[in-house]
Amino acid sequence: MAEFDAAAMFAGSPVAMLATVGPDGAPHVVPVVFAVHDDSETTTVYTAVDAKRKSTQRLRRLANIEANPRVSMLVDNYDEDWSQLWWVRADGLAEIHQSGEEMATGYALLRRKYVQYQRLALDGPVVTVAVQRWSSWQA
Repeated sequence: MAEFDAAAMFAGSPVAMLATVGPDGAPHVVPVVFAVHDDSETTTVYTAVDAKRKSTQRLRRLANIEANPRVSMLVDNYDEDWSQLWWVRADGLAEIHQSGEEMATGYALLRRKYVQYQRLALDGPVVTVAVQRWSSWQA
């Protein structure tokens, strides 16, 4: 069996769960689309606020990151064949970008990964997560 490459499995997943912590200490978890940029020194995960309908533009995940930048992102694979189960978690520090190079890089990476962004506007801030620790499990 091939070696399990946690970072590659994470990067190839279509959706992740982003976990932040609210001011009251309560966890807040939302699904996000994302893209990964990995260079020789750091791994950065990018996600963005896009034009999909939302109940508010003041998203709780952004307020939580402003107050506490420590986040976790989780991807998993479920299969009826439980020998195929796995999950990968990236823990790191998030930062919100309203403009600039990180925003442009995030938009470009997300458009490359998701064809839906050819039709749907990316018009909000980009969140970067500088991965500090990988955790994973596989069956």
